[in-house]
Amino acid sequence: MKYILLSIIFLFTLNCSFNKVTNAHGSRFIDAKYEKIILNKTNKNDVRKLIGPPSSISTFNGNWIYIERKKSNQSIFKLGKKKILSNNVIILEFNTMGLVVKKDLLDLNNMNDIKKAEKITNKKYDQDNVLYDILTTLREKINASTKR
Repeated sequence: MKYILLSIIFLFTLNCSFNKVTNAHGSRFIDAKYEKIILNKTNKNDVRKLIGPPSSISTFNGNWIYIERKKSNQSIFKLGKKKILSNNVIILEFNTMGLVVKKDLLDLNNMNDIKKAEKITNKKYDQDNVLYDILTTLREKINASTKR
């Protein structure tokens, strides 16, 4: 029994890795590619060659949005919680001729923590009316026929 326990612990420690796993999402290294975009000179085709197709295109004004996000595991004691290593977003605005008019780079410092409201919405209808009672009995009769 002692040897089985030791062999299980030994196999468990062999399977553990000290390398942190990083998950990348979106285009890579867009912060370096951002510097190569020149206002009023770079066009849509140049941007496609440089970065690739946009992650998203705005439906309101046609801005191109590129996203890069890297997450990594924190430690064994955090039980799978991931830490955001980089979160870069490029927003490009084009004019009617397809030239870049405005470019913005949003990074990890520009992220906002969104807090949810904890308020509970109360229902405005009352369950003690005649219509509710009629519909409840009809529902019970319909469901009773399927239970047989």
